[in-house]
Amino acid sequence: MTASLSRWASAFPVRYPDPDVVMLDPRFQAIALGNAAIQRIATGFGFTEGPVWFGDGRYLLFSDIPNDRILRWDETTGGIGVFRDPSHYANGNTRDRQGRLITCEHDTQRLTRTEYDGSVVVLADRWAGKPLTGPNDVAVKSDGTIWFSDNGAATRGNYLGHTALRENAFCVYRYDPATATLSIAVADRIRPNGLCFSPDESRLYVADTPHTGPKSTFVYDVVDRGTRTANGRLFFDGPGWADGIRCDTGSNVWCGFSGGEGQDGVAVFAPDGVLIGRILLPERCANVCFGGKKRNRLFMTASQSVYALYVEAQGAVGG
Repeated sequence: MTASLSRWASAFPVRYPDPDVVMLDPRFQAIALGNAAIQRIATGFGFTEGPVWFGDGRYLLFSDIPNDRILRWDETTGGIGVFRDPSHYANGNTRDRQGRLITCEHDTQRLTRTEYDGSVVVLADRWAGKPLTGPNDVAVKSDGTIWFSDNGAATRGNYLGHTALRENAFCVYRYDPATATLSIAVADRIRPNGLCFSPDESRLYVADTPHTGPKSTFVYDVVDRGTRTANGRLFFDGPGWADGIRCDTGSNVWCGFSGGEGQDGVAVFAPDGVLIGRILLPERCANVCFGGKKRNRLFMTASQSVYALYVEAQGAVGG
């Protein structure tokens, strides 16, 4: 099945069950609702990324990278407003365990935290005395440490940032705010992208999206009291590939997915790496997050639009 473009041009409702929510394995049935439809809640952007839910204010923040802004969608009114402009070509966003916004900034090549008063603190912008290549996506562990991918998307062109020479390797970093120290957590991927922890934080998932060659997602054991990774192995491989990823409380992995007609949207993998379901969209999906009152509403930033779907799964904390 494929996501029909005509449904998004129509004012008529979608008949339940939504035909673009596709079960591929019986395990998907328990987390996909038969009486909920995919909604396009906002459109008209350049390239959306970095969705993050603020339940205390009932709003979603997301990045519109080429337009250099972070936008805010209000759940109570459906309205869209500007949260930050300029955003320094912000990409990935999440919240720390104190509820503060953590942002990957492309144009400044830095990881930042927004304090309660709105001031912005730089957490990391250099490794070994040289600039980061441009933080991309980010997740936070229960111990407060912040793990983020740095993959050069910020410095390969003006559309998503600017052009600059690469001075550091692509990797996943771990930042410890308690000691203000940065360390390398994953160094063996070609171009690490989206990342998330399993609910018990025993595993770290990392999407690897090199410019050429296979794009795959890997899983690592989190060892040494949660300070580093080991035993990296393949979690799933194509066709198609994941970008931003998040876990639900049942350890399923929800992936913003690209692969062309019949694959663009969201792919859902069981903990054993089996593809169990798809949410088909008419655009490539870069990233996802869970939100809503019960963390059971999936938000999807997909190219020029943002979509939402109620599911029976609930998002794990930290994404």
